[in-house]
Amino acid sequence: MSLNAAKKKHFRSIGHNLNPVVMVADKGLTEGVVEETMRALNDHELIKVKFAIGDRDARQQLISQLLSATNSDLIQTIGKIALIFKPAKKPNPALSNLLRVQ
Repeated sequence: MSLNAAKKKHFRSIGHNLNPVVMVADKGLTEGVVEETMRALNDHELIKVKFAIGDRDARQQLISQLLSATNSDLIQTIGKIALIFKPAKKPNPALSNLLRVQ
């Protein structure tokens, strides 16, 4: 999915107040990390993921792998935090970070 600049800006403003819900550490992208990311995306649609990896190139590679594994879009990265988005098929108004803000 291709997001326009205005939509990304809106998502960044929502994401500013979010805390990371998934953390990727030394073991990299395990099956559990991908499953938890998918669960979080289905519930919240817009989430932050923290990559506790020191090497910048390795971190960027892991971000790309996570995006392709979850079929989600990168909104922005700041340091070790990535803000990612995937629309839910049936968003839950009580859980969705997009619906609760509006």
